[in-house]
Amino acid sequence: MLIGYARVSKGDDQSNALQVRALKGAGCTRLFEEEASGGRWERPELHRMLDQLRDGDTVVVWKLDRLSRSLKDVLHIMERIAMASAGFRSITDNIDTTTPAGKLLFQVTGAFAEFERSMIRQRVNAGLARAKAQGKRLGRPRVDHHVEEQVRAELAKGTGVIKAAKALGIGVGTVQRIKQEATAEAF
Repeated sequence: MLIGYARVSKGDDQSNALQVRALKGAGCTRLFEEEASGGRWERPELHRMLDQLRDGDTVVVWKLDRLSRSLKDVLHIMERIAMASAGFRSITDNIDTTTPAGKLLFQVTGAFAEFERSMIRQRVNAGLARAKAQGKRLGRPRVDHHVEEQVRAELAKGTGVIKAAKALGIGVGTVQRIKQEATAEAF
C-alpha cells in the first residue's frame, strides 16, 4: 500500500492541497496530513502513520523536508520505516528506497550524516577537555553562597523544592542539587 504523508508548518496559512494532489497522483490510497513544524519530533499524525506501517507498504512524501527538517530525525524515521519492512519515496527528490539504487543512495547519505555527528562529537569533547585543562568550570554557573543559604533555610523550614524554587526565583534543579549536597554533607 502506498501511504502518503503531507505536512505544512503551523500558522503559516499554508495548505496541504498541493502535496495531497501530488500524493494521490502518485497512487497513495491512504493519507496522513499534519499542520506542525518539521523541526518537532512530537507530531501525532507522523507517529500514527509509523505505527500502522506493514511489510510491503511504501511511505510517500512530496518532498523530503516534509518528513522532517532534522537529518537526525529523518534517519530515525527511515529506520522505523525499514524496521516495518516498508519502503520510502520522495516525489520531487527522486528518492525511492524500494529500488537498489535508491537504497544505496540513502545508505550513503546516512553514512555521511553519521560521520558528521562523530566529527562534531569529537570536536565538542576536545573543546571540553581543553576547557577543563585550563581550569574552567563546566556546566551552568552556580548560584552564589547567599542564595544557597536561603535555599537551605527554606528546606530546613519544611518548604517543598518547587515552592522554594519559586520563592527564590531559581530553578527546581538548582534547589534539588543544593538539597542533595546538604544531605550528603550530613553523612
